[in-house]
Amino acid sequence: MSSSHPPIAFIVSGPSGCGKSTLVEKMLELPEIMFSISCTTRKPRPAESPGKWYNFVSEEEFERMVARGEFLEHARVFGRYNYGTPRRWLEESRAKGWDLVLEIDVQGAAQVRPGLPDSVSIFILPPSRQALGERLRARGQDTEEEIERRLAQAQQEILEHAKHYDHIVINDDLERAGRKVQSIVLAARTRIKTALATDTVRAVLRSFGG
Repeated sequence: MSSSHPPIAFIVSGPSGCGKSTLVEKMLELPEIMFSISCTTRKPRPAESPGKWYNFVSEEEFERMVARGEFLEHARVFGRYNYGTPRRWLEESRAKGWDLVLEIDVQGAAQVRPGLPDSVSIFILPPSRQALGERLRARGQDTEEEIERRLAQAQQEILEHAKHYDHIVINDDLERAGRKVQSIVLAARTRIKTALATDTVRAVLRSFGG
């Protein structure tokens, strides 16, 4: 194990359009941290490359993966597409001794958290409902009907689920929000339970007779 601390799973959620992926990229700038690539049955968007944020699979292949027990969690989002987090990323992160970032929705987070009691969860908030609507429209990917549906879903997620996360970060300024998510990672690595399991801390304690 090459890490200086036991691997930590970071769960990142937030409504569509809040900037989760951009803030996850900020987290991935830190050393010894990797990303869990989700599987989805939706088609890739024009700017998306398979294998970066998502692996795109057919409905049939997704169901086979479910049957084989390959997912930590999976859910149907907006009643249209399936999304799932392959278990192999958690196994790989533990083998490498690296932290793992899971960018998943609130349904997936609720499934994963009980099995990962030492995980750290972060909910990303947009500055306001109006700002979220403006961001969704600026993407130019959805119809107005779809945007309204996403805003209604965002309202439900924020009001019902945000309170269950360990941290809330408002993505009103990218640089500031990026520093906040990085600080959450760094702080989690020095939590007493985590720190006491590291060789370096043990060595210091032994030097004091501990």
